[in-house]
Amino acid sequence: MSIGLRGYRLGWLRADLLAGISLAAVAIPEAMGYSSIAGVPVSAGLYTLIVPTALFAILGASRLMVVGADSATAALLSSGIAGLGIVGLVSGSSQWLAMTAIVALLCGVLLLIAYVLRLGFLGDFLSTAALTGFLAGVGVSVLIGQLPAILGVSDDDGRAWHRIGGVISEIPHTNPWALGFALTTVGVLLLSRRFWPRFPTAVVVVVGSIALVWLARLGGRLPVVGKLDAGLPRVSLPSGLDGKTVIELLPLAAGCALVVLAQSAATARSFAQRSGETADVNRDLLGLAAANAGAAFTGTFVVNGSPTKTEFLGDQNARSQVANLVLAVSTLVVTLVAGPALARLPHAVLGGIVALIAVRLIDVAQLRAIWRVRRPEFLIAVITALAVLVLGVRDGIILAVIASLIEIIRRQYRPEKFVVGVRHDGDREFLPARPGAQSLPGLIVFRYDADLFYANAGRFTDDVIALIKAAPDPVRWLVLDCSSIADVDYSAARELNDLIDFVHARGAHFALAGVDVELSETLAREGILHLIAADHVFPGIGSAVRAYRAEFPDAAGPVGPSDEPDSSGGADSKDRA
Repeated sequence: MSIGLRGYRLGWLRADLLAGISLAAVAIPEAMGYSSIAGVPVSAGLYTLIVPTALFAILGASRLMVVGADSATAALLSSGIAGLGIVGLVSGSSQWLAMTAIVALLCGVLLLIAYVLRLGFLGDFLSTAALTGFLAGVGVSVLIGQLPAILGVSDDDGRAWHRIGGVISEIPHTNPWALGFALTTVGVLLLSRRFWPRFPTAVVVVVGSIALVWLARLGGRLPVVGKLDAGLPRVSLPSGLDGKTVIELLPLAAGCALVVLAQSAATARSFAQRSGETADVNRDLLGLAAANAGAAFTGTFVVNGSPTKTEFLGDQNARSQVANLVLAVSTLVVTLVAGPALARLPHAVLGGIVALIAVRLIDVAQLRAIWRVRRPEFLIAVITALAVLVLGVRDGIILAVIASLIEIIRRQYRPEKFVVGVRHDGDREFLPARPGAQSLPGLIVFRYDADLFYANAGRFTDDVIALIKAAPDPVRWLVLDCSSIADVDYSAARELNDLIDFVHARGAHFALAGVDVELSETLAREGILHLIAADHVFPGIGSAVRAYRAEFPDAAGPVGPSDEPDSSGGADSKDRA
């Protein structure tokens, strides 16, 4: 049983029923809009909220996370399938729908493998900056893709700039009825969001536009959805499933799986932390794998955890995944009874709904925060967004991952490094590790905020040697603060060995401070501890400074830092201050 359903109380039922029905009023129009992004029939968008949502509610861990169609994965699907360049393959066709179902199946298999191997941490390799840029690029791309529906003109598949050119050339042929429906949809939804944010305005707009098309007999004057093959989802294997197709679609499925993992994990963690709970990302992978497999077998496309709908469900005071089961049942009822009515829905209305969804993907506040706090990560966000627009959504997600990994490598290669100074009041201060800095006359306490490995070991050694050579006073002790060093690989151990020999050759002592048990065992295996006197390995900086002052009482400055606990914690942490 789902963790989200375990220990269910009957007293929660009323809140979950109301929340689920309210969510259906919001989610159903959005799912119909996502179907237009993915290039599949409206009924396929509705199906994402039936079996997939129910399967995650039963098997997932998150208490409230909503799983269904999502704009990012829908755009990734559409771009990826179009990028295959298969002759005769057009969006909206049965072959296109079958390929989206195959991608969902492969995505489910990849997520199941990730669950078995406990690979939930892989989502962490898509940084917030890269994900923000990716979603912003998707938002712009989706917005451009909805312009033909809003204007009521023909659409050309392709990259964003190509579609813009096509839209510009079609402007003289704008359908005034379509434009009127689209602008009315956008205007009403914006007003509702401003003054009645909890009112299911999207449902009212959809129902109202269908009624107007029917009563005024406008079906021949603007593009409408047309006949729907709705009803109960039919359970079957996706058609066209063979080895060649699997090989062609596997990279696209891997990109979708990564987006699902990263976005769903972020959604589950965010909600759990705000609720004082703990997210189980790996268990959620099982629910997401089942949900995507369910999507494939019921003829629809990739599903994902939705942060906006999960937030909405929390605002509605839902208590458990029962609310999502109510959503699934409500959507099923709509598909059974509303098919003929939905056939009269104008594409322009869906275009207006999706356009606003696309704008929400462009998180300007988040981009401003990244710019303010860390400029290199803002550059990653911008590059990722541009890659989505220029190269396509599929290649954009690949570049987002590469950019995130490069940032990890950059931080490890050029981490923060300091000379730990001792002030006259006994407190520590972190000085930039520039030549000429020292902790006390004759003493350098060097802090390095990264593990030592083959790529950064040479740079680490050069930095320390430069400090020693440029010190204002001859160096007597060099203390390496290891409180932020968890591991030293073989290559780095050889560099560290040479550095210790260099320090000893200058008549100085090499000491270690803040070495935890695991690092101590590693250094012992690598022969490093045998090069350092046992009384020069200290539990913390404080004891190292006091030992130095005891040996050299003529050194200026206070006796040593105070014995407040170091932020690194650990055994004997009071001595690390």
